[in-house]
Amino acid sequence: MEVILKKDVNGVGYKNDLITVKDGFGRNYLIPKGLATIANDSSKKALAELKKQQAYKEDKIVKEVEAIAELLKDLELTIGVKAGTSGKIFGSVNSIMVANAIKEAKDLDIDRKKIHFDEDHIKEVGTYSAVVKLYKDIKVDIALNVIAE
Repeated sequence: MEVILKKDVNGVGYKNDLITVKDGFGRNYLIPKGLATIANDSSKKALAELKKQQAYKEDKIVKEVEAIAELLKDLELTIGVKAGTSGKIFGSVNSIMVANAIKEAKDLDIDRKKIHFDEDHIKEVGTYSAVVKLYKDIKVDIALNVIAE
């Protein structure tokens, strides 16, 4: 089944993508939740026209995102947390803390949902890395130094 996505769907595709999915996934999940529409001839033509118009806008967005990526490229953040004597953190380091650290360091507002860690949870003092997914295929690795306060 061919569908046109109305919104970004993690692991599936981005807004205005024409994708092929299994019939059940399209009929039972994507279409009822308003995430996609069925791709027929008229909607495919409308999508082609829309993509033509959005090409210029996307170039502008990509240039802005690449400038932000350049600012974040070699960024190394130090995050101070409360920790025990053995180096275990009380709680864990999360994406909100990283977003706030980026805001302090570079005065950039990064959505916390775009920050992903290599590990599931950061629960000890040490050096880690995080990935900031700024736009479709533009990602930046950030080094994190987690220290005890």
